[in-house]
Amino acid sequence: MGGTPYFSEAGVFLIRTVFGFYLLALMLRFLLQWVRADFYNPLVQFLVRITNPPLLPLRRYVPGLYGLDMACVLLMLLLAILEWGLILSMVGRSFGPLGLLLLGLVELLGLTLDVFLWAVIIQALMSWFVRDPRNPLYGLLYRLTAPVLRPAQRVLPLVGGVDLSPLLVIVVLQLASILLIAPLRDLALALH
Repeated sequence: MGGTPYFSEAGVFLIRTVFGFYLLALMLRFLLQWVRADFYNPLVQFLVRITNPPLLPLRRYVPGLYGLDMACVLLMLLLAILEWGLILSMVGRSFGPLGLLLLGLVELLGLTLDVFLWAVIIQALMSWFVRDPRNPLYGLLYRLTAPVLRPAQRVLPLVGGVDLSPLLVIVVLQLASILLIAPLRDLALALH
């Protein structure tokens, strides 16, 4: 009986890892479609190959909406709900359908914020070392971060030739995670 919590922790870790990687791949594909990134990029082609098997059949039944891939959104939501259902079952917590739905939505919102956060950080670091627009990652990061960096660049001018807008975006994304995602996750976990 003493080893049970360790097996539960290991199980939760494995569930989070497997679902997390696939949800990340789906989220990146969705966001890169949204920002109209170059889909001939080898990195995007990798995402397309690993996400096409469940998406192509689902697209027959779930149409797009305003240019958004709703099949991808639905698949991400279903996987996030399944992930949380498995985790809560593994740790012996009860849950209701409304709580699971909210947990799934919060999971996707948090993942979106995390993708933008890390994309901004990686792009800022790359700007110090790699400025080759032919680099496949550089172009993708530029397209992906533009929706969050452009508004910040309008608010925060260059200071001595240095763009401080990534710092502003990182602070705002972290605050959103703390003040929005965490309370919503707590609320969802409280719903039985």
